[in-house]
Amino acid sequence: MMGVKLCNVRLGNPTILSSGILSMNVDVLKEVVKNGAGAVTLKSTGIEPREGHHNPKVLVWEHGLVNCYGLTNQGIKNMDSEWEELKNLQAPVIASIFGANIEEFAEVAKYMAKKNASMIEVNVSCPNTKEHGMAFGLNKELCYDVIKEVKKVSGDVPVIAKLTPQALNIAEVAKTCEEAGADAISAINTLGPGMFINIDVAKPILSNKTGGLSGPAIKPIAVRCIYDIYKEVKIPIIGIGGVTYGKDAVELMMAGATAVGIGSAVYYRGIGVFKKVCDEIEGWLEKSNFSSLKEVIGAAHE
Repeated sequence: MMGVKLCNVRLGNPTILSSGILSMNVDVLKEVVKNGAGAVTLKSTGIEPREGHHNPKVLVWEHGLVNCYGLTNQGIKNMDSEWEELKNLQAPVIASIFGANIEEFAEVAKYMAKKNASMIEVNVSCPNTKEHGMAFGLNKELCYDVIKEVKKVSGDVPVIAKLTPQALNIAEVAKTCEEAGADAISAINTLGPGMFINIDVAKPILSNKTGGLSGPAIKPIAVRCIYDIYKEVKIPIIGIGGVTYGKDAVELMMAGATAVGIGSAVYYRGIGVFKKVCDEIEGWLEKSNFSSLKEVIGAAHE
């Protein structure tokens, strides 16, 4: 009852570990799968290693998280050993990629396709780095060019466009990505940049001063973005933003999501949040007028 099909990739349930919230450590990812995730998304990876920003780079507050990880990653040239271990992961592995230009996106995508990633998520929407920021995600023409080039080198591996809620018209950007060949849309990335100030010392708390906002605070925006995108595209949507409980996942699915990403909720409910959310969805289904998840997807549009 909980299985879903995403771009011809079968997931045991609709929950996906979102990119960036946990390390690339394969043992950690195995624990995520053991605790119920239907799929895992790796940290966004580029060509060269990046240290990212210094600590403090994440702030937990009552309504979500603000982070400035800064696309910390080891670079594709240093990933071979991880991919050998990931072959044994008992769930689909989504590779998240970024680049400073279209050529870099294509080069990283080509590497991920050769490593047989289950899907490739194209991160055109990071809000907390200058050189790898939201410029792509805010411009539908740039998104089109990136997705088209990534599709050329990805072979049979499905390509997901990860979009920013700060696009003037996210549904229009999603439609453009679909026209460029995207197989799915991931929405939304973190909102931002945001800032917190320590009033005792009169200084910003995060090392980068600003960071991307995630968690419960952005759920209403995620719901609206997914709702708008669903009306414009025929390809599936991975809904991300504020999924903490089963009811949140159902809300995003009713807006149009086929599967849901979970990130910040790991901080609030622990690594077992995936199983908890699935159990809560099943409990809701038993009490509702819906007999399957398939009936839930896009139900708010009827």
